[in-house]
Amino acid sequence: MIDWRDEGILIAARRHGESAAIVEIFTAAHGRHAGVVRGGGSRRMAPVLQPGATLGVEWSARLEEHIGHFRVDPIGTPIAALIGNGAALATLGAVAALIAAALPERAAHPALYAASRDLVAALGREPDWPARYARWELALLTELGFGLDLSACAVTGARTGLAFVSPRTGRAVTREAAGDWAGRLLPLPGFLCGEGAAGPGEVAAALALTGHFLETRLAPTLPREALPSARARAVAAILRAAT
Repeated sequence: MIDWRDEGILIAARRHGESAAIVEIFTAAHGRHAGVVRGGGSRRMAPVLQPGATLGVEWSARLEEHIGHFRVDPIGTPIAALIGNGAALATLGAVAALIAAALPERAAHPALYAASRDLVAALGREPDWPARYARWELALLTELGFGLDLSACAVTGARTGLAFVSPRTGRAVTREAAGDWAGRLLPLPGFLCGEGAAGPGEVAAALALTGHFLETRLAPTLPREALPSARARAVAAILRAAT
C-alpha cells in the first residue's frame, strides 16, 4: 500500500459514479495529483470540493501508478468570500485552468505551490491582488523553464531603469538602450522588478507582457497548442473592474 499526507489546492472535481468524485489537487510536495474521493459527489461534500479550496489530503493506493483515493479535510474555502467579485472568481478559474493545463502530473513544484496558495488567499481580499496575479503568471513561466530575464539590461547590464522586454528573447532593456527600437519591444511595468506602483495601467501592461510569453512559449507545448480560455476571461474581467 502506498500512502502519503500533504496540503493542496483543489483544481478540479467531477462526479464519478453515483456518489464519488474524481478530483485534481495541486499539492505542496507531490505536485498535481488526481484521486477519487468517496462520497465526493454528495451534497455534504459540495461546499468542501470547491475550486481553490485549500485541503489537508491523504492519498492511498495499492500501487503508485493507480489513481488512488483521497481523504480530504478542509483548511480554507475562498469561493464564498468571492461571491459578487467577478474578476476575482474569474482569476481563480484561470489559476486552476493554467495549473491543470501546464503542470505535469505528480511533479513537485513547491515554489509555485507557495505562490499559488498566497495568491488564492489574497484574491478579493488584498487590494493589490491583480498585481499579485501578474507576478504569479511570471512565476509560472519561470517554473516551466520559460522565465524572463528581468535582472539586468541585455545591452548595458544596468540593473535599474528597466523599461522594456524583447518579445523574442525575454530579456529586459532600459529606455535609453532601447532607443529607436522601443516601438518593437514590450513595455515592462516597474512593479515586476520591484520598482514603482502597480496601478491599473501597470497591471494591464504586466498581463500583456506575461500573456505574450504564455502564448508564444507555453501554448505551443500544450496538447491543443492553446491557452485555457479561462485566462482570457480573467484578464478581461480584471481590466473591466479597473475602469
